[in-house]
Amino acid sequence: MAPKATVYHFVVNVADSDRDFYECLDFRIAQHPSESVRYLLTRVLAYCLVHEEGIGFSKGGVSSRDEPPLSVVDAQGQLRVWIDVGVPSAERLHRAAKAASRVVVFSSAEPERLRREAASRSVHRLEEIEVYRVEPELLDALEPHVRQNTTWDLTRTEDTLYINVADAACSGSLLRVSLTPV
Repeated sequence: MAPKATVYHFVVNVADSDRDFYECLDFRIAQHPSESVRYLLTRVLAYCLVHEEGIGFSKGGVSSRDEPPLSVVDAQGQLRVWIDVGVPSAERLHRAAKAASRVVVFSSAEPERLRREAASRSVHRLEEIEVYRVEPELLDALEPHVRQNTTWDLTRTEDTLYINVADAACSGSLLRVSLTPV
């Protein structure tokens, strides 16, 4: 019998002064058996930091080749924002940029690794793809605090994330990086 996904319930009080977004988000997220906690946490942060009407997690799961881990769909069912996590291939970025008017990537990888991958093939609208590097130490600090029911207070100001969870206060940078060679 194949292992089943683990479902987590998150309540996140978001105060994102960088984009003037203040809301309490209450959602469930399934962790695929092959998915690391770091990847799960990055998806949670992406959900909170890009949150807008129509955002949702992929129905196909994190291993879907044709769907992003998160997306924003308008009222007519059209894909508006493709939100990827990790180090998507250049081919995947190309497909995303053709499918959606906005592409956002959240990753804890070194920017140069992302640039090398993006340079391995021609990518449609490469310069328009938004990439945010989540400080790996922040994910490491959050990992021991992930529970089936988790509550966060998440504050984003001047590209720094401050997260209060249980009895811990964690912080780290959220850097916007370019995929074009520097």
